[in-house]
Amino acid sequence: MKTAPPPLLALTALALALGGCGLTETAATGATGAAAEAQAAKQAQQTEQRVQQQVDAANQQAAKLRQDADEANR
Repeated sequence: MKTAPPPLLALTALALALGGCGLTETAATGATGAAAEAQAAKQAQQTEQRVQQQVDAANQQAAKLRQDADEANR
C-alpha cells in the first residue's frame, strides 16, 4: 500500500483541524459577506445613476424655464 505524500497528508490534517474549530464556517461567512457587499455596491451604483439622471433632468428643465422667461421679457 502506498502512503500519501507528506504535503497532502499535512493539508488533510490542517483541513480537519480547521473544520473542527469553526474556521471553515468563518470563511464561508466571509464569502457570503463579500457577496452581500458586492450586491450593495452594485445597488449603490444604480442609485447614483438614477439620481444623476434626475439631477440632469431638473437642470434641463430649469434651463428651459430660464430660456422661456428670457424670451418672455424681450
